[in-house]
Amino acid sequence: MSVVIVGYGMAGARFAAELRQRDPRRTITVFGAEPTRSYNRILLSDVLAGKLSEDDVPLAEPEGPLDLRVGVEVVDLDPAERTIRSDDGRTTRYDTLVFATGSLPMVPPVAGLTRPNATLIDGAATFRTLDDCRKIVATAATAKNAIVLGGGLLGLEAARGLAMRGLNVEVLHPRRQLMERQLNAEASQLLVVTLANLGVSVRPNGVAAEVQGTERVEGILLEDGTELPADLLVIACGVRPQTAVAERAGLEVGRGIVVDDRMRTSDPHIYAIGDCSEHRGVSYGFVAPAWEQAKVAAEVICGGTSRYLGSRQVARLKANGVDLATLGDPHLDDERAEVVTFTDVARGTYQKVVIRDQRLVGAILLGDNPTVGTVTQIFDRDLPVPNDPRSLLFGGSGDAAPATSSPNATLCNCNGVTTGAIVRAWVGGARTTADVVAATRASTGCGTCRDVVESFVAELADEAATEEVVA
Repeated sequence: MSVVIVGYGMAGARFAAELRQRDPRRTITVFGAEPTRSYNRILLSDVLAGKLSEDDVPLAEPEGPLDLRVGVEVVDLDPAERTIRSDDGRTTRYDTLVFATGSLPMVPPVAGLTRPNATLIDGAATFRTLDDCRKIVATAATAKNAIVLGGGLLGLEAARGLAMRGLNVEVLHPRRQLMERQLNAEASQLLVVTLANLGVSVRPNGVAAEVQGTERVEGILLEDGTELPADLLVIACGVRPQTAVAERAGLEVGRGIVVDDRMRTSDPHIYAIGDCSEHRGVSYGFVAPAWEQAKVAAEVICGGTSRYLGSRQVARLKANGVDLATLGDPHLDDERAEVVTFTDVARGTYQKVVIRDQRLVGAILLGDNPTVGTVTQIFDRDLPVPNDPRSLLFGGSGDAAPATSSPNATLCNCNGVTTGAIVRAWVGGARTTADVVAATRASTGCGTCRDVVESFVAELADEAATEEVVA
């Protein structure tokens, strides 16, 4: 029984690995539109900032034989014949097809941004792929003024990375506050100040009307008439699921390719995972849900009974000098919700937790927060909150029991790394978080467990120090 995977990004590569692990003999063919093997897209912001090189981002290849066709795009699907056609002219048959096509960057309709053939003018680039990153880095080498369109997670990561390269950076965000789905007005205002101190200015309600320059970017004209100098323009205005092939083939498509709890589409022989999928009305756009979906799809295809019931959303802003985590729905406000907040403007700290029925349902943690690892564990595992919810912000005697007490507790969901695996790495000589990450791959997926891993390594170090003192 052959399986064809359309897409070799983080979701497609993880699915191939999950499937190969369960069925070493299955025939697997993978189409990847990008001319590279799979890589960790989340680390591109560190490549942009110069903290990592391209050699640091490839993902581990699935074990066993794999018919991998990189640089080849699937352009047509015939569900009745169970065949796909690729842009190299070949037709490939499948028994089971898995869409892992991810998403495409949205390009705003700004005058002068594109040429007549719809390509971006020189000096402008989206920030989605490794090739995009290469273009931005090359342009940044001779640029002085960079403008980033979009104040979401990706846009702010790009802005901070460019600032670390010495550019003057301004973020244009079309709404009043940054990351409006994850932050409230108070947290957004404090984040703007934090970014300004790091060399990134933010212009709320900033809407680009026209890109100035004929062949390359020379500046930006705003709707209010303001002119801003720019020789680099980075577009981070959101993404949309890549569903064109599925839609043309007659599969049910909403925002993404609609799937059930088994990750099956409206055709039982076709599955969809990751950014391109829509499960119970939600297209997540994060790596952790994509990898959870990849695991379920692989188990179902191999005859298992797994079901995907949705994911708990954790978002991290991974930019040097900015520490931000948002969990669940921090905007929830009803009579059953208990909200605890703390603000320290001088230290750039904002904390908010939302509790309902003794469970943490939302949080915003901006700035230095020593309890972020514990809070993330409580949320991710749906544990009861401590009796005094203030300990979620400040720690102390009311702090919840650590979720790392069991040797089988999973700290890194993306890579399935347990506390036991980290202890074994520690016993084997890993004494820092970097050593543990190198030995176990913990936190190298979506990165949201980094604080949890760091906290656990610190616990091991404290225990070892105590044992030495007692001895």
